[in-house]
Amino acid sequence: MAGTTHPRYRARVVPRQGGSRASRIRWDRFGRVALVIVLFAVLVSYIGPTLHVFESWREGRAAESRLATLKQENLQLAREAKALEEPAAAMVEARERGLVGPGEQAYVVEGLKTSP
Repeated sequence: MAGTTHPRYRARVVPRQGGSRASRIRWDRFGRVALVIVLFAVLVSYIGPTLHVFESWREGRAAESRLATLKQENLQLAREAKALEEPAAAMVEARERGLVGPGEQAYVVEGLKTSP
């Protein structure tokens, strides 16, 4: 067997039986379509949180505006409270509310008609 050579086997491409070239999957195109679908799904998932960010920003601006208004009102009320600490101002406010001072006689008048 020293001089015996083994026959070489050659692989050959055998065409598919019954299948057509159009039925094969084109993986490059499939990959691109799948990538586009995944990217679209990721973008859609960001829409909700993005809208919430803008809504929160808008609500924050409205809250800041309301806070500024309330601060102004607080300053005005603090000034009025300071002014009412004086006895004369307290007396004027009491008279406007219909209160009677110490030692004064209160009168109630009934049957008066008020004009509209």
